[in-house]
Amino acid sequence: MANINLPIFENLDPESLEEYYDVYFDFNNTQVQIDLNFDNKSIDIKRLDIVKRFINNIRIHDLNNKKFIKQDFDNKNGETARIYVENHLAELALDDLDNLIGSDSKSNDKPGLLLNKLHLVRVGLYPDSEEQFAIFDYTIGKELTDYLVVINTDENGNLDYMTIES
Repeated sequence: MANINLPIFENLDPESLEEYYDVYFDFNNTQVQIDLNFDNKSIDIKRLDIVKRFINNIRIHDLNNKKFIKQDFDNKNGETARIYVENHLAELALDDLDNLIGSDSKSNDKPGLLLNKLHLVRVGLYPDSEEQFAIFDYTIGKELTDYLVVINTDENGNLDYMTIES
């Protein structure tokens, strides 16, 4: 079987896969890790075509994920983005917070400003997994926190669930 050319990853042999591949790519003026994870040594070429389409649409998936994050944040009972922002507003050193969102920010503007600092740092793809297809990790800054807003989606980018992880 012929190799398949995947964006960012280049050529993969669907009959001789490694368990893990990872690369970094430029995305919104930052380096984002993308990794491919396989349970088996081979995969149907159609699954890799889905991966190819998914990678080509990462910008769209990121925009959709940010909508999911914003909806959770706007929900007074939000269990992920709202908690992530509130905890970081309480726990970050004042200097770090000022450097991130500006020292002249009004206190009622700070939650929204901090939310806007969430950015993509990793996309994990699991094309032969039955549990999830893609995992997106978002942070306000790796140097500021170990905590991530993590979004799990299906192969079409539809939200499965969102959580906080470290």
